[in-house]
Amino acid sequence: MGYDIVFKDVRLVDGSGKPARAADLAVEGDRIARIDAPGLIPTGDARHVIDGQGAVLAPGFIDTHTHDDRAVLIDAEMMAKISQGVTTVVTGNCGISLAPLTLSKPPPAPLNLLGDQTSFVFESFADYAEAIAHTQPAVNVAALIGHGTLRVRTMDDITRPATPTEIDKMRRLLRQSLAEGAIGFSTGLFYPINEAADADEVVALAELLADFNGIYATHMRDEGRGVMDSIEETILTAKRANTAAVISHHKCAGPENWGRSVETLAKIAAAAKTQPLGLDAYPYAASSTVLNPKYVRDDIRIMVSWSDAVPEAAGRELSEIARDWGCTAKEAAERLQPAGAIYFQMDEADVRRILAFPLTMIGSDGLPHDRHPHPRLWGTFTRVLGYYCREEGLFPLEEAVRKMTGLPAERFGLSERGYLREGYAADLVLFDPLSVRDCATFESPREISEGILCVVVNGALAWRPGDEHVQRHGRLLRHAV
Repeated sequence: MGYDIVFKDVRLVDGSGKPARAADLAVEGDRIARIDAPGLIPTGDARHVIDGQGAVLAPGFIDTHTHDDRAVLIDAEMMAKISQGVTTVVTGNCGISLAPLTLSKPPPAPLNLLGDQTSFVFESFADYAEAIAHTQPAVNVAALIGHGTLRVRTMDDITRPATPTEIDKMRRLLRQSLAEGAIGFSTGLFYPINEAADADEVVALAELLADFNGIYATHMRDEGRGVMDSIEETILTAKRANTAAVISHHKCAGPENWGRSVETLAKIAAAAKTQPLGLDAYPYAASSTVLNPKYVRDDIRIMVSWSDAVPEAAGRELSEIARDWGCTAKEAAERLQPAGAIYFQMDEADVRRILAFPLTMIGSDGLPHDRHPHPRLWGTFTRVLGYYCREEGLFPLEEAVRKMTGLPAERFGLSERGYLREGYAADLVLFDPLSVRDCATFESPREISEGILCVVVNGALAWRPGDEHVQRHGRLLRHAV
């Protein structure tokens, strides 16, 4: 019997950062069966032979920062991700996860980024894991448990610190979820449902991760003027909890903070010498989250991404809406509630410096349920490869791939993934390094990227350009213990 898939005449970029090399690669079942020099793997009996013609074969990309908790269930083909070469998504970031939580009334922001109350139907993480198995999305799912979700589940008033009894309830829920397959815990200390929690509350939960080799990811308390204090809080919290930590979507937000990535990265680098610490970032100078009048300011451009009150506002500039209505931008934001927005609040030099930092992984932070989403949902990974790597020369191709594959697999404990090695899971992406590029823009955000030639998930062909449907072979991934 021959191999299931043989890729011949490819440039192998294996996820480690080592130089690319010419090779052939064979897949059998859901594993990489053989890697050899060009022409040495027999193809006669193979079910599928894919002639790479010198294109790059890399491990499937790992999107380290997503809010795809519900998307993998209701939009299981996951075209926004699979078309970029993403084969694994990390869900439950920023303190918000779909499980374990059921709701009978509208969720508070930012939980509403995942859907309305009818979306929150998972009493336990095991229920969510069962839904993943039943749906079998196109991509693998590695799930974090959100602190905000736990607070909403256990507290009658989330605007205050949790009591010892409430913390104990949250601890039981988190421990159960970790035992049922979640890979870690996230906070969104910037957001109203989380901001009243002090470091002691976070440590009481994060310290459970050590028993499961889990990871702590945080949308820090402040990414603006207080960014250095927030990094210090993250470092100390992780150290007290004896856990690895990831700083989510690292940025220096607001014009008054532009250039401070020199300071922030130096602090992160120093701390990472003595404790496991990483970060993720997306390749854009604009962020996106809920539209909160508190975040509105006159010196940054703001685009509305969705509004329940005024759906037709999606895609429009907040300043234009305010002008049409004859009111201030803050007043317009109030009238649009509940709503989401894109905030053009970062400096390009900071974005580049953070992306190039050796510890930085790539995470889209895309919001799949926004009516007019940030283009990072459809374009993050191809933008890194095409614009920042090929056109701008910010880093070599091998380093770009490492940031999307080997580095996140190690950081998140996704065993036998993230590298092209014999015996490892066959999550693969074939792409043309000369033509790969993002096509999604702020004006037209749902455009499929160019240059991705073939995607394999768990050993099965998932998508190629021109395919009418995505083949779904994803599964829930658990942390290596």
